Amino acid sequence: MHNLALYSQRSGGSELPVILLLGTNGQLGQELMCLLRGFGRLVGLDRRGLDLANLDQIRQVVRALEPAVIVNAAAYTAVDRAEDESLLAQRVNAEAPGVLAEEAKRLGSALIHYSTDYVFDGTLTHPYIETDLASPVNVYGRSKLAGEVAIAEVGGRHLVFRTSWVYGLRGGNFLLTMLRIAENRDELSVVVDQRGAPTWSRTIAAATTQILAQVPRERGEQEAWWARNGGVYHLTAAGSTSWHGFASTIFSYLPPTRRPNVVPIKTQDYPSKAARPANSCLGTDKIRQAFGIFAPDWQDTLDCVMKEYSDYAARFAGARW
Repeated sequence: MHNLALYSQRSGGSELPVILLLGTNGQLGQELMCLLRGFGRLVGLDRRGLDLANLDQIRQVVRALEPAVIVNAAAYTAVDRAEDESLLAQRVNAEAPGVLAEEAKRLGSALIHYSTDYVFDGTLTHPYIETDLASPVNVYGRSKLAGEVAIAEVGGRHLVFRTSWVYGLRGGNFLLTMLRIAENRDELSVVVDQRGAPTWSRTIAAATTQILAQVPRERGEQEAWWARNGGVYHLTAAGSTSWHGFASTIFSYLPPTRRPNVVPIKTQDYPSKAARPANSCLGTDKIRQAFGIFAPDWQDTLDCVMKEYSDYAARFAGARW
């Protein structure tokens, strides 16, 4: 078991701490399910077990479990649909994190929460740092920023990790969409004037556990640690590319006969209900200086993911690679 002593005030340190993970069906939640098991008694819930739109249910579940750590990997992430479902997005992404923060503070527990590059408007020409002005351009971004604000206003022990362009071999994401498209299309158009850092969900999960493992064992030292280290951090891969560049790189791993032609188009030529920031790049100096977390290059991590995908395809799909 990892050297972690995030016991709630009521546990007296005599039992394994309960780690409550929300959003276990998501791409990040599935990775966290694997990596958090060594930190205590892991309780993982998907939407069927805890619906973040039900604030009373949140309070009931947290009070029943009395977790030492709440890891909230659940969110409303349908960016375009949020334009029409703003109340639901606000409830899940803003109000629910506030309630989680309140319940965590009441227990003397810690809250780990994930936010997004979409809290920024994307007008800067360099990577955003944590102190840059947040000015979302869509409902989804505004709801996620409101969640950050709600957590900060409650106070207590918390870490908020802003990430971007999350992908992996689980859940729904750009990588899996591109691989599906490659099965039956010869050409597709992809936006070339939005930039970001494609970030593997496992990178985020691994960094989360590495940081939690740094919390002091002694309860007397924990308050100072959280006072010193709590707050908002950017957690993404290093480097940047466009959606067009990301798609082209993904297809470069496929056999030449299976690579669609990728046509670059401008954002204005791709119809979408929600606006997107042109620059989604986030600076990661703060998390490196605070915790020694070094952002891996996005191309290096994609290489790892595609090797894993290749192994899977060779084993279960007739060795097509």
